Amino acid sequence: MKSVSSRASYGFVSLLVVFSCSFCASGHAADGYDDVVTLFKEWRTFERPPMLDGAPDYTAEMFAKRYESFKKYRQRLDEIDHSKWPVAEQVDWYVLLAEMNGFDFNHRILMPWARDPAFYKSVWTYKSDVPAHEGPTHHATTELWTYNFPLTKEAETRLIADLNVIAPLNKQAKTNLTGNARELWIAGIRDIREQSAMLVQLSDMVGSNASNALKQAIAAAKEATDELAAWLEQQSPSKTGPSGIGKENYTWYQQNVHLVPLTWDDEVRVLKRELARAWSSLKLEEHRNRHLPELKAASSPEEYETLAEQTAQEFLSFLREKEIVSVADYFEAALRPHLGSFVPKEKRNFFRIVMHYNPAPLYSHSYHWFELARMEHEPHPSVIRRDALLYNIFDSRNEGTATAVEEIFMHAGLYDDNPRVRELVWIMIAQRAARGLGSLYAHANEMTMEEAGKVHSEWTPRGWMKTERELLIFEQHLYLRQPGYGTSYITGKYLLEETMAAYIQQKEQQDELFRLKDFFDELNATGNIPIALVRWQMTGSNAHLASILEKSGK
Repeated sequence: MKSVSSRASYGFVSLLVVFSCSFCASGHAADGYDDVVTLFKEWRTFERPPMLDGAPDYTAEMFAKRYESFKKYRQRLDEIDHSKWPVAEQVDWYVLLAEMNGFDFNHRILMPWARDPAFYKSVWTYKSDVPAHEGPTHHATTELWTYNFPLTKEAETRLIADLNVIAPLNKQAKTNLTGNARELWIAGIRDIREQSAMLVQLSDMVGSNASNALKQAIAAAKEATDELAAWLEQQSPSKTGPSGIGKENYTWYQQNVHLVPLTWDDEVRVLKRELARAWSSLKLEEHRNRHLPELKAASSPEEYETLAEQTAQEFLSFLREKEIVSVADYFEAALRPHLGSFVPKEKRNFFRIVMHYNPAPLYSHSYHWFELARMEHEPHPSVIRRDALLYNIFDSRNEGTATAVEEIFMHAGLYDDNPRVRELVWIMIAQRAARGLGSLYAHANEMTMEEAGKVHSEWTPRGWMKTERELLIFEQHLYLRQPGYGTSYITGKYLLEETMAAYIQQKEQQDELFRLKDFFDELNATGNIPIALVRWQMTGSNAHLASILEKSGK
């Protein structure tokens, strides 16, 4: 793993400018802004690797060659003078800078194609609740959730083409995977084994009426998947190195790619504080509610269905009638597929436990689906913000907002008629703080993934993370693969709360009334960009970016 010192040329050099706080009112792009749009389109085309034998090329030789081209893209961006642009257009410049820093960091440090076997997972059965899949993902995945069965001829042709990537990609993986990150290696085998099971299910789904070409494509994909899993097992005894990227690399990545104005140590403090606050607040809630009947979990499919339907309608009515946010026509359609279903008590994981008591806290977190629907129905006018940002750069914004609104909606009165549900909100905040704290220690290589999981489990109230080991493994593995994702729920919440405070202070200084609905409508309008950029656009304050500059020593 390379030292952080080798990355100085590609940091936040351009943060030395004095930011403009004016917004564009002229109706046309600032001088030079079109150059950023053009560069962005070229960049996104470049970022997708060329094909090799029918699969994306992640070989070391190709990366070495492409890195020289990357430097030219980076230089072109630096040469665009954005210092006098309106804030909204400067924000787009920084989005592109963050993506380029992400490419650079992946090339030098993270290298998922070389360190992380789960990078080669190709088959996905579900749509993510954030703009792109969580964690590093290759460029030619098979998204089964986009298909309707039985397949049309056109869809079958597309599926065959998707599946035909797997064999050459897995063959390439055996050459590319030269890393020594033991925990990533061992946990990644599980993902590849699961893909084999998914392909068996796919074979059953297409049935005997499928064409021979589709049957052969599924069989070949499964064979290649099983061969990769066997090879990974065979190689695993030789993998002995750490999987965390270390504190310095973690800090640089957070600040320069995800635009989170915190160091590794800062994040530890924030998460410890939030964990203590959640536990103490939970006990205060329990004390206040001690004479009230305890919540009872739904005990049958009928009970759960009634609870889910009633809660969903009350939740949407609350958002609308209490003027929390402008409720678009597509909100209910976005939420409805995610109301959940009854699960027997012995099979419930943490989130299912919460939902069977009352799903409203997780319907609040499902603000995610409103954001994704907005991307579809009201695409952002900026092409740079219209689609998912690369490298999970959206995490502080999307996961942070979804976590923050659980508490914000609670304080705004969502549970006034059912105060026991407030306890569930504090339990979820504690769980997210605990799992993020564990992930920080894992990335510092101060804990193994298993030890990080114990922090996650032991510090989740009521023992609710001890019920289902699969969720624990899934979450800690993801956070080890994607630095900063495990903490983004709490750090993003923290940064959003700071943004709200700055927004409120600005309203007071201007002798204007703060309206929660205005805040969320403006937040939604900024798009799925890092909270640091959201704050700048909503308030004119570049405090978060200035903090990154200060912490980076520029």
